[in-house]
Amino acid sequence: MANESLSVIECTTVDDELLAAMQRLVPQLSSSSPPPDRTRLTEIVESPACHLLLARDGSAVLGSMTLVVFPIPTGIRAWIEDVVVDSDARGRGVGEALNRRAIEIALERGARTVDLTSRPKREAANRLYKRLGFVERDTNVYRLVPEAPQGD
Repeated sequence: MANESLSVIECTTVDDELLAAMQRLVPQLSSSSPPPDRTRLTEIVESPACHLLLARDGSAVLGSMTLVVFPIPTGIRAWIEDVVVDSDARGRGVGEALNRRAIEIALERGARTVDLTSRPKREAANRLYKRLGFVERDTNVYRLVPEAPQGD
C-alpha cells in the first residue's frame, strides 16, 4: 500500500524528537529492553556502520529501524534490526517504506546480502519480507546472553 505523504529519513543527529520517538516505539518492539537514552542514541547515530531510519508522515514519526552495514572477509553484509511500526500506523505501508529504504542504502554501500530475523508469530511482517524478496533460510540462529558480572 503506497502512502504518498510517507517519507523515510536517516537520523544524523539526536534531538528531543528522536528521543521521544524511541521512548514511544521501543516498548512496542520489546518489553525486555528499555528505550535508548540520548547517549546510546548518539552512539548509534555516530556509528559508521549503523543507519537509524525513521518513517514520517508529515511531522509524526510512525516507525523506525536500524540497518547495520559491515565488511567481513567474504564481502560487505547488511543486517536489519529493531523494525518497529507504531501500533496506530500499522497497515499503512510504513514497514515496507522502511525496508525499501534500508535495502537501497545496503546496495549503495555494496552489500552482497541483506539479512533479518522475524518471529513466526509476526505474520504481517513475514508476509512483507517475502513480498520484498527475502527468502527464508535453512539455518540455525544462536544467541548467547552472557551472565552479568558478579559483584565482589
